[in-house]
Amino acid sequence: MSAIAREATAIDLTGLSCEPGIGKVILKPDSADLIEGVRVQAVDLWPDDRGYFLEVARLGTDLTRDFPLESTQISAALSYPGAIKAFHYHRHQTDCWLAVKGMFQVALVDLRPGSRTYGLRNTLYVGALRPWQILIPPGVGHGYKVIGTEPTMLVYLTDRFYDPKDEGRIGYNDPHIRYDWELQHK
Repeated sequence: MSAIAREATAIDLTGLSCEPGIGKVILKPDSADLIEGVRVQAVDLWPDDRGYFLEVARLGTDLTRDFPLESTQISAALSYPGAIKAFHYHRHQTDCWLAVKGMFQVALVDLRPGSRTYGLRNTLYVGALRPWQILIPPGVGHGYKVIGTEPTMLVYLTDRFYDPKDEGRIGYNDPHIRYDWELQHK
C-alpha cells in the first residue's frame, strides 16, 4: 500500500463490529433505513423504439445543488460482470452516483463514529432496471458488485477534483464490516 493510501486510511475500524450480512436493503428512495446523510433520488428514463434517454444530472439542482461548478468532476467507470470494487471512503468529498448501464449491488457503511447511524450498512440494487442517483457523503464507505451478465457503467459526480490524500481504502472482505458479497437469493 502506498504512503498516500496508508495516510488516507486513518479511520479506526476497531470499534466497528457489523453483523454478517448486507444490512438494510433500500427499496425506495425515501426509506427511513438510509444511512444518515445518504440521499437517493429516482431518475426519469425515457425509452422509445431507438433506445432510451437518461438525464444524469442538472448541476446546481437536486442532489448536486451544493456541488460547486468550478470544482465538480464528472467521471465514469466501466466494470465487468462479477467485479467487486469495495470499499473506499472520502474525508471531504461527496459523491453522486448513477448507474447508467447494467445492474449494481451497491454497498454502503457508515464509518463516522459520531453519526447516529454509525456501523449501519445499506444495500441498494440500482442500474438500468432501477435508475437512482445516490448521494454519498464523506465518511460513508462505499463500493459495489456488478450483478448480471453484461458490463456496467457507473457515472459519478464529485463535489471536488480527485485528491488521493482524501481517499481511504478498506478491503471488500474487511472483518469489521463483514459484508456478504455472495448471492443472497439462492
